[in-house]
Amino acid sequence: MATAPTISTRSLPSFEGLRPSTVRISSMGLPLKAGGLTQRSFRSLVVRAATVVTPKYTSLKPLGDRVLVKIKTAEEKTVGGILLPTTAQTKPQGGEVVAVGEGKTIGKNKLDICVKTGAQVVYSKYAGTEVEFNGSNHLILKEDDIVGILETDDVKDLKPLNDRVLIKVAEAEEKTAGGLLLTEASKEKPSIGTVVAVGPGPLDEDGKRKPLSVSPGNTVLYSKYAGNDFKGSDGSDYIALKASDIMAVLS
Repeated sequence: MATAPTISTRSLPSFEGLRPSTVRISSMGLPLKAGGLTQRSFRSLVVRAATVVTPKYTSLKPLGDRVLVKIKTAEEKTVGGILLPTTAQTKPQGGEVVAVGEGKTIGKNKLDICVKTGAQVVYSKYAGTEVEFNGSNHLILKEDDIVGILETDDVKDLKPLNDRVLIKVAEAEEKTAGGLLLTEASKEKPSIGTVVAVGPGPLDEDGKRKPLSVSPGNTVLYSKYAGNDFKGSDGSDYIALKASDIMAVLS
C-alpha cells in the first residue's frame, strides 16, 4: 500500500540566509495531505534563492554574449485595484538592460550585443541566473534568451529579436462539435495563431542575418508547448517563440 511521501530538510529554522540550491522531492507524485507537513518533514526540499552580491562589489560586468537585466517589479495589484498576495503575483519576464558583454565571435566576425543599455526587454521565463545586486534583483542571461524589446506596457508592441516570432493566439473553441458549451478549464489550448511581428532572423556562419520564412499576417501552426505566453492589454493571448517551433503556414 502506497504511503504519502515525506518531504524533509536537514534544518530550515527560518527563511533568512537562504543560498542557491536545488529542489528535490522524494515522491512518486502522490498527493500530500493538507496540514500534514511540519518543519521536520521538509528534508528533501531545498529552496532556490537569488545569489547575493555583497556590497563591497560595486560593479558587475557581463562577459561574452551575456546581458545584465534589472528585473521589473512584480505587480502588487490587479487592474481592478485588488491587492495580490505574494503567491499570486505574476513573476516578471521583463526588465531594463543595465550592462552588456563584449559580444560574440562567429567565424572571423566579431558581433556586438544587439540590445543596448537602457532598453526595456522581455526574456524567456526560465532563462539566466538571478542575482541580488545593489539592493535590486537582476538577471544575467545570454543574448539569445532575450525574446524582444518592449517599450510600452502592451505585448502586442513587442519587437522580436533574432529568430523570435510574436503570434496572436486564435481563440479557443467555445463549444464541442456536438454543441456542448465548454468551461474555461476544459477548453483546449490552441496551437494556431496569426503572426504579429518577426525578428530579423538568425545569424549565419558569416555573421549575416538569414530572413525568416514567415511574415506578419501569416496564420501558422506551432508546437503546443513552445514559447512564452503573454496576455495583451485587450485580454488577447499572445505567444513569443522561435521560428523553428512553427510547423506550417495555413491558408
